[in-house]
Amino acid sequence: MRRFLTLGLIMVVAIGLVRGDNGKDGKEKHTDEHVVVKPADIKWGPAPPGLPPGAEAAVLSGDPSKAGGLYTLRAKLPDGYVVPPHWHGSDENVTVLKGTLLIGKGMKLEADHFQELTVGSFMRMPKEMRHYAKAKGETIIQVHGVGPFDITYVNAADDPRKKK
Repeated sequence: MRRFLTLGLIMVVAIGLVRGDNGKDGKEKHTDEHVVVKPADIKWGPAPPGLPPGAEAAVLSGDPSKAGGLYTLRAKLPDGYVVPPHWHGSDENVTVLKGTLLIGKGMKLEADHFQELTVGSFMRMPKEMRHYAKAKGETIIQVHGVGPFDITYVNAADDPRKKK
C-alpha cells in the first residue's frame, strides 16, 4: 500500500511538471513560457505614475512591480521628454531601439554632461546611481531587469506622483 501511495504522489507531481503549471488549473502562467511579441501586437499605454507624463509604456514579459522577478518593458518617449535626476533600487538595463537617448550621471541635470545613445546602444546603470535622461526625437527604449522597477527622484519636487 505504501508503495502505491508513493507511486501515486510521484505521478501527481510529474503530471504537474509536464503540464508546466505545477498542478494548478491553468489560470496562472508558467514563468518559463516561450514569449513572442511582434511590434504590431504591442499594447502601448500610459507610462507608470512614477515617470513624467507624456511617455507610453508596454510590458513585454514579467511583472515590473514584483520583487525578484525578471521583467522586460518598452517605453516610447516623445521628442524632448526629460526624466529628472533619479535612481532605482535595482540595476537598470536599457537598449535604444529608435531615436536617441541622452543620459547623464549626477545629482542635477547638466546638459553639457549628456552622453548620446543612438539606436542599438546599451546602458546599464547600477542600482542607486543618480542619473537623468532626455529623448532626442521620438525614442523607444527597452528596459529589463529584476523587479521591482521603482524610481526615486533626487529632488522630491520633480516626482510627478506628488504633483496635482
